[in-house]
Amino acid sequence: ICAAYAYDQEVAHPLLSLLPPVLYLSGQQSPKDSAVHSTLGALRRELATTSVGSGIVIDRLIDVLFVHVIRAWAGGPHAPGSSWLRALRDPTIARALSLLHASPAESWTIDMLAREVSLSRATLTRRFTTLVGEPPLAYLTRWRIELAARHLRETNDAVSAIAHRVGYTSEFAFSRAFSRLRGRAPGRYRADVRRH
Repeated sequence: ICAAYAYDQEVAHPLLSLLPPVLYLSGQQSPKDSAVHSTLGALRRELATTSVGSGIVIDRLIDVLFVHVIRAWAGGPHAPGSSWLRALRDPTIARALSLLHASPAESWTIDMLAREVSLSRATLTRRFTTLVGEPPLAYLTRWRIELAARHLRETNDAVSAIAHRVGYTSEFAFSRAFSRLRGRAPGRYRADVRRH
């Protein structure tokens, strides 16, 4: 079975942008009693009917199938060595990610994060970088910018307010980080997105 799942990267959940362009799931990763197989069966049955509401059910089943495919792929041998999906399998690094996601505006340091997850600074940095693909504070910066981009698209809040909301005390530092990761200043980004 081959399928495409299209989403607008500008409006989708920021973590979707971290997925590879193609996910391959072998038959061994999806046995007959798996969630992927069960969802495919339900989808096949729904596609064969013309009942009221079939379109809605089909849309939801495709979303559910997408989640199950990601779960199965992340646990399989073909997933990349470094990704936030693989990192979630390590309870300590999953906790670190959870803390960064829950409180992105916190003035995190490696020391603070290491204390929260009961690891040394060096061990946290090494494990996080190996599993996620980048150091904790680099990941935090990218996460903050993803959240800021969403606020710029969805609100009329001032850039300074958004900067503060995602953890920057200086609008200049925020604008510089945003421009580095998004290729344009926050105000220009907002204007460009709203023009389309």
